[in-house]
Amino acid sequence: MTRMIATAAALAMAMIAPAQAATVYNTLSGEAPLVIAHRGASGHLPEHTLAAYELAIKMGAQVVEPDLQLTADGVLVAIHDATLTRTTNVAELFEPRNGGYLVSDFTLAEIKTLTALPTRTASTSYPDYTPSMADPFKVPTFQEVMDLVNAHNAATGAQIGIYPESKVPNNPVMNVQIVNEMKANGFDGSAPNSFLQTFSHEGARHLSELQAALGMTNGVAALGYVIKTDDVYGVYDATTAAISSLDELAGFVTGLGVNLGYDLDAGFIAAAHALGLVVHGWTFRPTTLEAAEAQFLPWIAAGMDGFFTDYPDLAVAVLDGLSPAPVPLPAGLPLLAAGVGALVLVRRRR
Repeated sequence: MTRMIATAAALAMAMIAPAQAATVYNTLSGEAPLVIAHRGASGHLPEHTLAAYELAIKMGAQVVEPDLQLTADGVLVAIHDATLTRTTNVAELFEPRNGGYLVSDFTLAEIKTLTALPTRTASTSYPDYTPSMADPFKVPTFQEVMDLVNAHNAATGAQIGIYPESKVPNNPVMNVQIVNEMKANGFDGSAPNSFLQTFSHEGARHLSELQAALGMTNGVAALGYVIKTDDVYGVYDATTAAISSLDELAGFVTGLGVNLGYDLDAGFIAAAHALGLVVHGWTFRPTTLEAAEAQFLPWIAAGMDGFFTDYPDLAVAVLDGLSPAPVPLPAGLPLLAAGVGALVLVRRRR
């Protein structure tokens, strides 16, 4: 009898082992959600700096996200705001121009004299990390961001992607420049993990058309806020105050970058997936592992395809804690959700 029990146990383990060999998620691809470094590892180092992007890659992010603005002399630089005030020391070095400090009123040479400042929880150092570049906290050009990523990929064989945002209002000239520079630097869709994004849904359509004309296949994401009207989901376009239907968006984008609030839920993700659209949520800002589990795990169970996060290290830690998952999804979604809850309880008890 003992031998029969042992044999049965061995057979059971043999049946379970293949399922445990790879984690299967409820994402559109069935693979783990992408960890998208929001402005780099901006929870730790000054946002949109080469150091922040490099640290994010070292932490395990698969994608870095540069917001892009145009300088007075037509160079794409990585900075979130239309002005230099919040994230640099511009006021210490220059008098206001046209009543302020618009990026578009300063040349690249002038912007390169500035130093990026830490915001929110960031500082100018991170334990056991030394930036590889000489000026880690300068405002970088888009070209410098791509050079950093390409150098890492060439040295390691990795496929780190970029996710540039064409800032609003929609600027067709900037859209053309972004797409042309991406193609010139090999970010043409031939490798995974690169996307384009904008809050302007008309701009997203334009980016898609530009890519098609150049034979590029990067994903294009329309950004916005999920709104549900009469049980029908849509995405609010803040640039026009209009709501785009999912059917309409599916005609010209491959993804949606949506705020974590408003009417975003598992039903929206399922509806987007049914149309072949990936869903990336923004912005995850947990500062502890416990908070990260509480924030990420429900969206992992719901099938979200990627996370914009200031703390890529915590996103990676949560995903690493879930691997492997023994039950394939979507059939195993209830079990994954239960397992996720158990994981949170176990870690909290620690």
